[in-house]
Amino acid sequence: MKDVNILGIETSCDETSVAVVRNGREVLSNIIDSQIKIHEEFGGVVPEIASRCHTEKINQIMKKALKEANIGIEDIDGIAVTQGPGLVGALLVGISYAKGLSLVTKKPLIPVNHIEGHISANYLTHKDLEPPFLCLIISGGHTHLVNVKDYNEFEVLGKTRDDAVGEAFDKVARVVGLGYPGGPKVSKLAEQGEANIKLPITSFDNLDFSFSGIKTAVINLNHNVKHNSADLCASFEKAVTEMLLNNMKKAIIKYKPEKIVIAGGVSRNTYIRKSFDELGSELNLKVYYPEPELCTDNGAMIAGSGYYNYKNGKIADLKLNAIPNLKLKCSR
Repeated sequence: MKDVNILGIETSCDETSVAVVRNGREVLSNIIDSQIKIHEEFGGVVPEIASRCHTEKINQIMKKALKEANIGIEDIDGIAVTQGPGLVGALLVGISYAKGLSLVTKKPLIPVNHIEGHISANYLTHKDLEPPFLCLIISGGHTHLVNVKDYNEFEVLGKTRDDAVGEAFDKVARVVGLGYPGGPKVSKLAEQGEANIKLPITSFDNLDFSFSGIKTAVINLNHNVKHNSADLCASFEKAVTEMLLNNMKKAIIKYKPEKIVIAGGVSRNTYIRKSFDELGSELNLKVYYPEPELCTDNGAMIAGSGYYNYKNGKIADLKLNAIPNLKLKCSR
């Protein structure tokens, strides 16, 4: 059977990334140019600057990806690109570039949902992983609990009603003076503290999440009562992890999966990984995470997801447009 090489383009936020993935599993290249240093001085991502940086970098990143994969553009079978969700200007840079490539090379243009990309990152790390499974997507912009029925079949069981979990980490980091990006800095400081501060645990009758309450509690505590910052970070991390675990436990009882999968930038968090590993051991379930480089936004996850869209005939024409609030399409 002929190998299928997919070029993946990711520009949804502050990483310009292009990758080549073979047969949805083998990463031939994955070039990532991060803008973190640029946005650090502003305390967060500035959309206009992100778009400009993508425009400046994308062509050279694409050339590096092909060179590292040791193939030419003629060896590419399809061009996958993030359609959304994300920052509209940033998305348009990647989509415009992908459309230009598709037009010139006559290769199929494959739209990819960024959230599906995060799920697919696990297929690149774990060659044996196949649906069905429950997947928790936790990142700076997303918190979803999804029943992955097949490679292109999803059921969203719950999602955040306000802040994404990574967004809450960033805001807490800002409050205690750690700066941007917040997640890794909060986690590192938490290692020096004790989770001895009581924080609110939000839960609903369904599997939705909410992190605005705990974020506000941390802000109020920091302003009104001087707590040790390390203890505050440790308490926040523990409480957030408890909320994630609680919903996963409820989903496991209802759906009885054989495996659970964690994805997204926050899945790099050591404390969260340890907690889910313990849950897996307790319930005799396999737990999967992407390797660290594939947790954050990257072209390989878009190429990986694009492969399954390509096989499923999900091809776009040159009218493809960015959808900044693109939802995960659920099968019924």
